[in-house]
Amino acid sequence: MGFSAAICALVCSAASLVVAEHLNFARAAAALHVAQPSLSRQMQRLEDSLGVRLLERTTQGSRLSAAGAAFLPQAQSLLHTADRAVLTARAAAPPRAITVGYVEDLVITPAVRHLRRLHPDVHVRTRHLDVDEARALPDGVVDALVLRTPLPIPVDGLEVTALYDEPRVLIVPVRHRLAGREAVTVDDFAGEPLVACAGMAAWWTDFWRLDPRPDGSRAPLGPLLVDTFEDKLEAVADGRAVALVPAGDPRGALRDDLTTVPVEGIEPCQVVVAIRSGDANPLAARFRDAARELLARDA
Repeated sequence: MGFSAAICALVCSAASLVVAEHLNFARAAAALHVAQPSLSRQMQRLEDSLGVRLLERTTQGSRLSAAGAAFLPQAQSLLHTADRAVLTARAAAPPRAITVGYVEDLVITPAVRHLRRLHPDVHVRTRHLDVDEARALPDGVVDALVLRTPLPIPVDGLEVTALYDEPRVLIVPVRHRLAGREAVTVDDFAGEPLVACAGMAAWWTDFWRLDPRPDGSRAPLGPLLVDTFEDKLEAVADGRAVALVPAGDPRGALRDDLTTVPVEGIEPCQVVVAIRSGDANPLAARFRDAARELLARDA
C-alpha cells in the first residue's frame, strides 16, 4: 500500500469508527462536521478497498456486518498506534519554547535577542522574578534563570555558570557618617545592624548581613526584618540600619536620600545563569551559552 493509500485508509478508518458508534450516517456526519454525502463516499471507498461490506444499510439505519464487527477493533488499534506515533514524533522534535527567568534588576536582553535570532521559530518568553521566587527554576516554571549568588535555593540538580563578579557595596543615608567616603572596611560599620530579609534561606541572609565577618566574629543582632528590597531601602533611609547591596543594582540610586560606599576586604557576589541538570530542553543550554558569551563581563 502506498503512502497516500495508507493515509486514506487511516482517515476512512477513523470515519468508520464514528459511523459504527452512531449507526446512523446523519448523526455520524454531524459528529464529524462533514456533509453526509462526503461521509458516505468515504465509507464506500473503504469498503471497496477492503472488498467487504462493513455496514448493512436498512430503512431503520445501519448496523455492523460480521466483517465490520471484525474490522472495528483492528481499526481502533490502528488509530491508537497512529496517536502514539504522533506523540512520539512530537516528543522527539526540538522544543519550540523556552521561558527565561531573571531576578530583580538584572538585564538579559542581549542573550534573549541572540537566542531569538538563532531560533526564529522558537517562542522565547521572559519572566521577571523576585529573589524569593527562585524556586521557579527547579519547579519547572522557567527553564533558565539569571540571578546572583548565593542562590536562595539548594543547588542540587542545577548547573550554575558564573557570568561575572559583582562587588557588594554599603548603602547608607546621605547624611550618614560614612557617606562620601572613597571606601570603607568592615570595621567602619562593625557595630551597625544590617537589614535582613524575612523568609529567606539562612545562608542567603548571612551572606548579605556579612555574618560571620571576615575575622570570624558574629554580626551584631538587629531586630529589623523586611519583606522586599524597597522595604530595605526605606529602613536604611530612615536611619534604622545599613545594608549591603550589589554594586550594579540601580534601585538605590533612584533615591536622592541614599548613597553607596565601596567596601574593601569582602568577597563579591556573582551573577550566574542556572539551568536544571540534564534538562531535556536543549534550548536551556543554548541560552546558557548565549548568556556566557553576551552577558559576561571582564574582571
